Amino acid sequence: MKSNLSEKILNDLRVELLEEFDRNFERKAFFTKPWPARKHGRKGSLLLVKGGGGLRGSLKATAGESAITFTSSLPYAAIHNEGGKITVTAKMKRFFWAKYYEAQGGITFNIKKRAMANTRKNKALTEDAEFYKSMALMKTGSQITMPERRFIGHAPEVDQAVKRVIDANFNEIETMLKDLLKQPKI
Repeated sequence: MKSNLSEKILNDLRVELLEEFDRNFERKAFFTKPWPARKHGRKGSLLLVKGGGGLRGSLKATAGESAITFTSSLPYAAIHNEGGKITVTAKMKRFFWAKYYEAQGGITFNIKKRAMANTRKNKALTEDAEFYKSMALMKTGSQITMPERRFIGHAPEVDQAVKRVIDANFNEIETMLKDLLKQPKI
């Protein structure tokens, strides 16, 4: 049977660590270790762009009998967190062609000059289109290496958070005991 103290500590840890892991997305780093930069397209973090921001919101934590379990319902969470290799499939190639045509469709033209308008949006779309085209032209079965962009896991900062939560809980108990002992006896 779990005591109220261990239940409270685990719940406090669940909240604290989930907040810390969420802050990794703001830091664009695993605590103090920055994520690798994107190799294509627009500036910014790959995990925070449109569609990628869902990863941050997908993190859930559950306190059990003696542990806290962190999960994500998104299938690509593990490959982003741990890095690894992805095998290019025919379905992926179709997706990249669709993204290529989507990016190309957003480009605006200057009718008078009969050329693509010289805007930041067009330049970014062109970079995206080139990336998607290069991905679509990869051979089925070839490998894409995904760098590790850890956002959840063990680190010295996690140990520090655990110590803070446990210390705070024991300090609260100590204060309660002192107050209890100060009460006049009847």
